[in-house]
Amino acid sequence: VQLQASGGGLVQPEGSLKLSCAASGRTFSRFVMAWFRQAPGKEREFVAGISRNGGSTHYADSVKGRLTISRDNAKNTVYLQMNRLKPADTAVYYCAAADTYYIGTLMREYGYWGQGTQVTVSS
Repeated sequence: VQLQASGGGLVQPEGSLKLSCAASGRTFSRFVMAWFRQAPGKEREFVAGISRNGGSTHYADSVKGRLTISRDNAKNTVYLQMNRLKPADTAVYYCAAADTYYIGTLMREYGYWGQGTQVTVSS
């Protein structure tokens, strides 16, 4: 499966942004989807994941209550709605896909990656 992330940009603290990740090439609904992020000088970290049918989600503690992952299997797209953004959320955001039955939080559990989209939170 090929993944194409979009929607990043510059936003002020407490602002909102919505990322999208369009998938192509294989049956989208068979993949668990996730968003990871990588800030300058830091390792890539798990942000949020969603089950194949969208019925289950899992979030990193640092984003709970502010970021929401969702998917539309008819459109082969996964989203990340980001509200009340903080400067600490500044990073390159990557979408990832895993041909599994569970929502993993480790990079090695995801075999497919998008190219990343930059999110900068600054006044």
